[in-house]
Amino acid sequence: MKTDVISYVPSRVICLGEILFDYLADQLGKSLSQIQSWTTYPGGAPANVACGLSKLGTNTAFIGCIAQDVLGDALLQLLKDQQVNIQGLQRIDRFSTRQVYVLRSDRGDRTFAAFSDKRPEAFADAHLSAKLLPEKLFLEAEYLVIGTLSLAYENSRQAVFRALELAEKYHLKVVVDINHRPFFWQDETQAKPLIQKLWQYVDFLKVSKEEALWLFDTSEANLINNRLDSLEGVLVTDGGNEVNYCISNQIGKVKPFPVTVKDSTGAGDAFLAGFIHQLCQRKLSELNNPQVVKAIVYYACAVGSFTTQAEGAISAQPTKEELLAFLKTHSDGTYPSQII
Repeated sequence: MKTDVISYVPSRVICLGEILFDYLADQLGKSLSQIQSWTTYPGGAPANVACGLSKLGTNTAFIGCIAQDVLGDALLQLLKDQQVNIQGLQRIDRFSTRQVYVLRSDRGDRTFAAFSDKRPEAFADAHLSAKLLPEKLFLEAEYLVIGTLSLAYENSRQAVFRALELAEKYHLKVVVDINHRPFFWQDETQAKPLIQKLWQYVDFLKVSKEEALWLFDTSEANLINNRLDSLEGVLVTDGGNEVNYCISNQIGKVKPFPVTVKDSTGAGDAFLAGFIHQLCQRKLSELNNPQVVKAIVYYACAVGSFTTQAEGAISAQPTKEELLAFLKTHSDGTYPSQII
C-alpha cells in the first residue's frame, strides 16, 4: 500500500471514510432484476461531504483508501479536480474499488440494492490503514468528519479510532454522521455497540429520524442532546420533512426547500457540508445566538435541497455562488439575515 505524494495544503476540515462509485438505476420505480441500464456517479458519504465543503469554499482533506485500478484512478482525479487535499489518501492493489447499485423510486428517493461483489469487506475502502494516517493534517485542522460504515471492517475501524485519538490530541471538533447502511456490515448486530463507542468523542451529531429511533428511541434532537452529555449539537433529518435540531441548547426546526427532486442520493451529505461550512465561517460562541443557529441550519437545508435537483451526489452540489443565488430565489421571504 502507498500514499499519493502531494504538496501539503492546510485544511480546516478532515473527512474520513469511504469513496466509491454509485450505479444509479436509469429506470425509476423498478426492482433490481427489472433495471436495464445504470449511470455511474462517484460517491461515498465522507467523500461527498469533502467535495461539498470544497465547492462551498472551505479547505478540506479526505482520508480514505482506493484501489490501484481504473476506477480508483478516476476517484483520485475527481478529488484533485474538486481541490480536495489528498495527502491522506491511500491506495491498495489487493482489492477493487467499491461499486454500489442504487435503485430509485418514482419520486427519486434511493434504495441501496447490491454491491458489485457479494463480500462487503472485499473492497479497498475497508482496508484503510491506521498506521498511514498523516498526523500533520490533524495539527492544523478544526473539524474531523466521520461516518459509521468504516466501523464495519477491522482495518478501517482501527483507522477511525486512531483518527479520533488524533482529533482528541489536537483538539478538533468531531462531527459524526451515522449514515447507517445494514448491508455494508458482515454482522449487522455489531453496528449499534460499535457506533455507541463513538459517543465519548462526538461533538456534533447528524442522524436521520429512522437512525435516531433505532439508537435512542426518540427523534427529538433536544432529548438526544440531553442523553449524550458531551454533545454540542444534534441535527435530525427526515428527508423532505423538517429538520429538528438542538445546538448549544438552541432548539428549533427548519423545513427543507420545496424543489423538484430528481435524485436524493447524497442530499444528507450536502446538508452536512453546508452545516460544517457555516460553522467554519463563525466563532463557536455565536452558537449561543438562536437566530445564528437557525440561519446555519437554514443554509444547510438549502445546500441539501439544491443537490436533489440533479443526478449525482457530487456533481449536483452547489458552489457558494450558486447556493447564494438559490437562497435569494427560494427564500420565500424568510431568508435569515445572519447567513454569511
